[in-house]
Amino acid sequence: MLFLSSMKFGVCYYPEHWPQERWAVDARMMRSVGLSIVRVGEFAWAKMEPAEGNFTWDWLDQAIASLANEKLQVVLGTPTATPPAWLCRAYPEILPVDAEGRRRNFGSRRHCCPNSPAYRRHTERIVTVMAERYAGHPAVIGWQIDNEFGCHDTARCYCDVCAAAFRNWIKAKYKTLEALNDAWGTVFWSQTYTHWNEIDPPILTVTAPNPSHVLDYYRFSSDSWLEYQQIQIDLLRSAIAQNQPADNRQAQFITTNFMGNFPDLDYHALARPLDFVTWDSYPTGYAEVAAQSLYQPKESRPALAYDAGDPYVTGFCHDLTRGLKQAPFWVMEQQCGNINWSIYNTGVRPGTVRLWTWHALASGSDAVVYFRWRASLYAQEQFHSGLLNHDGSPNLGYREVAGMHAERELMAQISTHPVKAQVALLLDYHDLWALQLQPHRRDFGYLRHLFVFYRALKHLGVTVDIISPEADLTAYQIVLAPTVFLGDEQLANRLARFASGGGTVLLGVRSGFKTHSNLVTDQPLPGVFGQITGITLSGWQALPPDIGFEIETDIPNLNGPAAFWAEGLLPAHSAEREAETGGNDLKTLALYTSGPFASQAALTENPVGEGRAYYLGWYPNIEQAGAILAHLLDQAGIPKLADLPSGLIATSRGPYTVLLNFSEEQLTATIKGQPVRVGPRDIRVLE
Repeated sequence: MLFLSSMKFGVCYYPEHWPQERWAVDARMMRSVGLSIVRVGEFAWAKMEPAEGNFTWDWLDQAIASLANEKLQVVLGTPTATPPAWLCRAYPEILPVDAEGRRRNFGSRRHCCPNSPAYRRHTERIVTVMAERYAGHPAVIGWQIDNEFGCHDTARCYCDVCAAAFRNWIKAKYKTLEALNDAWGTVFWSQTYTHWNEIDPPILTVTAPNPSHVLDYYRFSSDSWLEYQQIQIDLLRSAIAQNQPADNRQAQFITTNFMGNFPDLDYHALARPLDFVTWDSYPTGYAEVAAQSLYQPKESRPALAYDAGDPYVTGFCHDLTRGLKQAPFWVMEQQCGNINWSIYNTGVRPGTVRLWTWHALASGSDAVVYFRWRASLYAQEQFHSGLLNHDGSPNLGYREVAGMHAERELMAQISTHPVKAQVALLLDYHDLWALQLQPHRRDFGYLRHLFVFYRALKHLGVTVDIISPEADLTAYQIVLAPTVFLGDEQLANRLARFASGGGTVLLGVRSGFKTHSNLVTDQPLPGVFGQITGITLSGWQALPPDIGFEIETDIPNLNGPAAFWAEGLLPAHSAEREAETGGNDLKTLALYTSGPFASQAALTENPVGEGRAYYLGWYPNIEQAGAILAHLLDQAGIPKLADLPSGLIATSRGPYTVLLNFSEEQLTATIKGQPVRVGPRDIRVLE
């Protein structure tokens, strides 16, 4: 039976890996297990074009026909993440250069420079021919551009072509060398430039390169992939427009697959021109690898089932992806068994794939596409599970998908409702890069800092959107900006307007420390955010692990010490501010009682119009963040769903609340005064 609903299920399929006589068998099995979407083609360039200009489409035509015969819908991937051997041999300049100045070789994937004229030319040709052939195909519902931009440390290329393109990029940005030298502070260490051709990519320097130079190169590199993506979008949009369906079917969509908390590209910019966004969810791999950059190195982790991944890490990526367009998203690759690229590559037990599927749905996903259909016999992914085993027999993932048949109607009902959050967490990739370049205090990671607040909200059962500083704020009552490192006057004004209208803003340590070009501000800290916060810093301290300053506060459950990073806060008296507020109404909510900032404020509240702006003067642990956020939620009148035990996640979508237990034990939450029990690695839906 084919399930047609708002919530869709699919699979990633590689017909080029299997005999043609198997395709119809696979298609029937996909339909029978309840799948409706199949992604194909994203790694098949050599099969599509075995020699330059020699295209072979019969195999793909037949593969799509086999799927269409079973009423399956196709997402077609452009194959540009895998330039074939003949292309790399004929045009070796398409191969990227790494940060050590070495040309990368053919033999895996993502071996391409986004600025290479040859690579762009061949991209345009393969995408054009594909689009002309399939843009009007009734079985093709959409396109995935490329695959995982920037994966395998390929977001930044340092070849001569990129060097020339970077010079053009900075010329367009700064116009004159005088402006560039001023923005980069090149007077330091006699780095002043007198000609554009003196400026190279910031690699192979004796010691650390100029951080302003590097930040702009990161921006340029992200813009290079944005420009490369747009080449494909324009070609596909043109072909889709020329083949607009006459039967009122929805035109083919365009998307690409992101990688959750991947830090090397500006996902906000990449997401804007897409119809919707998708990401690739591998919970056990992220728990083993990505979590290392989100938890503090010696921080205790939650007690979780060994095969369930980490729901806070996975949830952070779900909510980040949803926030890219403040809209529903897809999971384009959902783990359905063990993977092959992590540390332990943990095995998966019955019930876990169902748990992951429900987590994606509850977080705002409208489709879950499992990776992959059948385990590969070949090459780098031989140990990666599929819904089928290597021999074509059903694996655990297949049985899990089949076992969810009875839940599909409820899933469909839930998916018709958007996820609505009243709290927003600001994520700025420019701040991320700048702090990555100069963390000052070891282990001060930008995403790590945001993750503290994210986890605290999840323990309170509060839904949060992770959004761009440029995003629409009207849907929110609280905006959290824990580290707005590069002071932006436009953002300061936006936050002030948001607070004036009755909103609550929380800023945190290191905010406003630098200018947009990565120079330290010459204003009193927190720079451009001084007006909204009503404070100035007396000083700041990066603290070693065994040092902390005691605090005193009336906020329930907020206990010291203030550790890791601390700032002394003083009232910022000014005639302008007092004229606006009618006096100095700054409140001290927490006070340092020891250390160099003793008797100075550690947490302040400043009235701004009808709302409030808070400044948190230290880097909190999760318990402290939870206490502060509980206070802000009470002040804003936002209800907390529950104080959830570790490992139990609650997410609301419309009138439904989905409780997900990622632990090995039965856990209980008190919802509206009633205890609700959820079994280990199980879910419950409340309405």
